[in-house]
Amino acid sequence: MARGNALVLEGGGFRGMFTAGVLDVLQERGVYDFASVWGVSAGAINAASYKSRQIGRTMRIMLAFRDDRRFMSLWSFATTGNLAGGEFMYEEIQNHLDPGDDVAFNANATRMFAVASDVVFGTPAYLECASFPEDVVKVRASASLPLVSSMVQIDGHRYLDGGTTDSIPFEVALGREGAAKVKGYEPAERALVVITQDRDYQKSGLNERITVRSHCYDGFPYYEEALSVRASSYNAKRERLFALEAEESSPVLVIAPAQPVEVSTNEHDGGKLLDLYLQGREQATKRLDEVRAFLAGRSGASWGDRA
Repeated sequence: MARGNALVLEGGGFRGMFTAGVLDVLQERGVYDFASVWGVSAGAINAASYKSRQIGRTMRIMLAFRDDRRFMSLWSFATTGNLAGGEFMYEEIQNHLDPGDDVAFNANATRMFAVASDVVFGTPAYLECASFPEDVVKVRASASLPLVSSMVQIDGHRYLDGGTTDSIPFEVALGREGAAKVKGYEPAERALVVITQDRDYQKSGLNERITVRSHCYDGFPYYEEALSVRASSYNAKRERLFALEAEESSPVLVIAPAQPVEVSTNEHDGGKLLDLYLQGREQATKRLDEVRAFLAGRSGASWGDRA
C-alpha cells in the first residue's frame, strides 16, 4: 500500500547548489509534506540539512569552503586519497564549523535514504540514515566519487558514489515495477524530484570511460560494468522520469534548471555557485503553488510548467 510523498534529490557535486535553493524556499514556506527523502551524493548532503531543518546550511557550506583545500582539491586528493576531504567535511564541518543539528534530525519522523553503490555487486544500495551522528558515514558513502575517493566500508560492504547505479531513485521511492525493494519501506504515492541538469541534457560517459581505463576497479567487474553503462542508464532513467511526468495524474513532479548548468562538479567560482542557488530559489518560488497542489494530491493541477 502506498503512503505519502517522497522527495528525491539528484547529486552532482556543486550543482547541488540548485537543489539547496529549491529546498530553502520549500522550508521557508513550510513545505514539509514528505514521508521520505532520498538523496544521491550531493543530494544526500542536501537531504541531511533538509531533515534537520537547517535553512541555508548547504549553501553556506559550499560557498564558505569552496576555496578551502581541505574541502575539495587536488591537495586533499594527494594527502588523503579523497578529492573531497572526508574528515574535514564529515567531522570538522559537520560537528564544529557549521554543525548539523543532530537533535532535530533524529526527532524528525521523515525517513532519509542515502543512495550508494555497492562496489562488489555493482548495484545500488539504499542506506537508511536513521540517526546522526552514527549514520553520517552513509552520506559519505553516497558522495564518494569513483577514482578520486576511497571506498567507504559499512557492515562489511564497500561503497562509492550512488550516482553510478541510481542517480535519480524515483522508481524505488514510488515502488515502481522492476525497481528494488527496500525492507520496511512503504512506497510513496507521489514524488517531488529535483534534478541538477536541464531537461535537454545528455550524459556523454566520458568520466566513466576514463575511470574504467584507469584499471582501478579491475578487481570489481560488476562495478566496472555499472560504470561502463552509466551514461546510457542515466539518460534512459531521465527519459522514463519525463515520460512518467507527462502522464495524466502523474505521480511525479520534476523541478529542473531552466537552462544548461555551467557549474562543474568541483566548481570554485562563487559567482556561478550563488547564481545557481538563486536559480533554484526562482524555480521553487515560481512553482510553489503547483508543488503544494501536487503534494496534496489535488486533481486538476497542471504539471505542465517546464520553464
